Amino acid sequence: MNLLKKLLAWVKMPTRQMPWWIKITTEVPKCIYFFGPFDSSSEAQLLQYGYIEDLKGEKARVISVDIQQCEPKELTIIEEEDF
Repeated sequence: MNLLKKLLAWVKMPTRQMPWWIKITTEVPKCIYFFGPFDSSSEAQLLQYGYIEDLKGEKARVISVDIQQCEPKELTIIEEEDF
């Protein structure tokens, strides 16, 4: 019976959901930015426009925006230019 209680407790334990992030790729400068974490994709969707406007205000040229569940190791990735 003790094993059954342990199994039931394990089944009821909430699993940690991976956080949501906004991934914005820019062409000028050639970078990838991560903004977050957010509790839901809808929260990230709602707030993405503020981050896009901030980057545009800094003269960045945004080429893509993606909402994804991840755990980025770096928040800003500067891509090397091809020479």
